[in-house]
Amino acid sequence: MSAAVAAKPPKVLTEQERRHAQDLLQRARAAMQAVAGYDQAAVDRLCRAVGWAGGNLPTATRLANMSVDESGMGGREPTRRAKVQGVLRDALRQKSVGIIEEIAGKGIVKYAKPAGVIASLVPVTSPYVTPITTAIYALKCANAVVFSPHPSSRKTTAETVRIMRAALKKAGAPEDLIQCAENPSIPLANEIMRVCDLTIATGGPAMVRAAYSSGKPAYGVGAGNATMVIDETADVIEAARNSAISKTNDYGSGCSADGNLVIDASIYAAMLDRLQAEGGYLVNAVEKAKLQVAYWDTEGLRTADTIARPATVVAAKAGIALPAGKTFFVVEETNIGREHPFSKEKLGVVMGVFKARDFDDALDLVRRIFETGGRGHSCGIYSHNDEHINRLALMAPVSRIMVRQVQSRANAGNFNNGMPMTSSMGCGIWGGNITNENISLKHYMNVTWVSRPIPEDRPSEAELFGEFYNTETF
Repeated sequence: MSAAVAAKPPKVLTEQERRHAQDLLQRARAAMQAVAGYDQAAVDRLCRAVGWAGGNLPTATRLANMSVDESGMGGREPTRRAKVQGVLRDALRQKSVGIIEEIAGKGIVKYAKPAGVIASLVPVTSPYVTPITTAIYALKCANAVVFSPHPSSRKTTAETVRIMRAALKKAGAPEDLIQCAENPSIPLANEIMRVCDLTIATGGPAMVRAAYSSGKPAYGVGAGNATMVIDETADVIEAARNSAISKTNDYGSGCSADGNLVIDASIYAAMLDRLQAEGGYLVNAVEKAKLQVAYWDTEGLRTADTIARPATVVAAKAGIALPAGKTFFVVEETNIGREHPFSKEKLGVVMGVFKARDFDDALDLVRRIFETGGRGHSCGIYSHNDEHINRLALMAPVSRIMVRQVQSRANAGNFNNGMPMTSSMGCGIWGGNITNENISLKHYMNVTWVSRPIPEDRPSEAELFGEFYNTETF
C-alpha cells in the first residue's frame, strides 16, 4: 500500500467540538460582562488570588510533579514559580482600568479596555506556569481566557485551571473568567482560536502558524536557538556556571536555554575545562554520532523522548556511558547548517560549542548559526568590552540580547533585569511574529486615545527639508 493511501486522514472538527467551543465562548462573555464594572483594586485582587492559588510553593510543587509524571518532560523542582511572582509584580505595578496614561504636552489621554475573550495555546513544556501567568495578565485587563492544553499535558493544565477557578469563586468572581477545553484536539484548538477575540500562542511552529491562520489577532513566538558569545574579556567561571544553569534548567525545555557557545580561541580550552567542572560531559567523536542519532531522526526532526529529558535518560538511549555527576552534554562543532543539527535548536541538555579565531570570526559564526535557525529569538554575550556588546547588538537578528546573565531565566524577565516578565516572547518579523517584545500586560488590552487640541506644532518648510529646501525641482 502506498504511503498516500496508508496515511491517516487529518482530523476534522466535530459538531460536538464546535458546540463546546461556542459554549466556552458564551460563558466567557457572560463572565466578562459580570466584571465589566470592576475598578483597578478589584481586578488586582483577582490577579493576586489566582497567582497565590497556583503559585504557592506546595501547589507549584504538586503541579510540577504532575507535569513530569504526565509528559515525562522537565524537572520536578518548581523553579518556574518565580515567573508567576514576576508576572504578578509587573501586572500590579501598572494601570489597566480607566485612564492609564496622560501626555499633557500632546493633549493625549489613554484609556484601557479589555481585549476580549483570549484563546491561550498551552505548550507541553509549560503546562502550569503558562496558564497562571496568562491568567494574571488576562484578569488584570478584565478579560476572560480559554486555555487549549497540549494533549500530552492536558491533565496538568486542567488541574491548574481548576485551582484558579476555585480561587476566583472564593474571591466572589465568576469562575468562567478562566476555562479549559475538554478533550483537546487540533480541530478544537483551531475553532477556539477562530471564535475568540485574541490568541496568545506559546509553543511550536505549527501551533503558531495555526494561530496566525485563525482569522483573529494573535501573538505568537518563534523558534529559539540561543547562542552565547564568550569573548576574551569574559569571566570564564561565571560564563561556565551560568551556561550550565541555563542548559539544565528544566532539562533545557525552554527555547531560551543556551544552545550554542561561540568561544574566543584564547579562552576556549579554559572554558571547556570549566564547563566540565560544572557538570558538562565532553563527548568524543563516536559519542557525538550516537548523540545525534538519539536526538534527531533521519529527517532531522527532534525525537520526542529526548526533549527536556535528564542527561541520564538521553545517555541510556544513545548508548553512552555517562559518568556520575554529569548533567549535560558538550559537543564540539565546526559545521553550521540545517544538515548539522548540533548548530540548531535542541530543547534538551546538549550544547554545541564553536571556537572563534577572534571577535570578527565570532560574529560571523553567530550570523551563520542564525541563518540556520532561531532568527528573531535571542542571543547573549559574556564580555566586559562595551564595543563588542554594541557590535553584537548591531548585527544579531534577534529581539533580545542578555549580557552576562543566565539566558534561560533572563530572556523572559528576571528580578535582576528590566525585561518584562512573560511566558511568551515575540520574535519580530525575523521569526514571523508581529512583535519583538516580551508578551506582557500591554498586549492584553485595547487602548482608546483621547486627543484634545494643543498649540499648533508646524515646523517651517526650511526646517523640514533642510539642505534640499528651495533647490532644483524634478
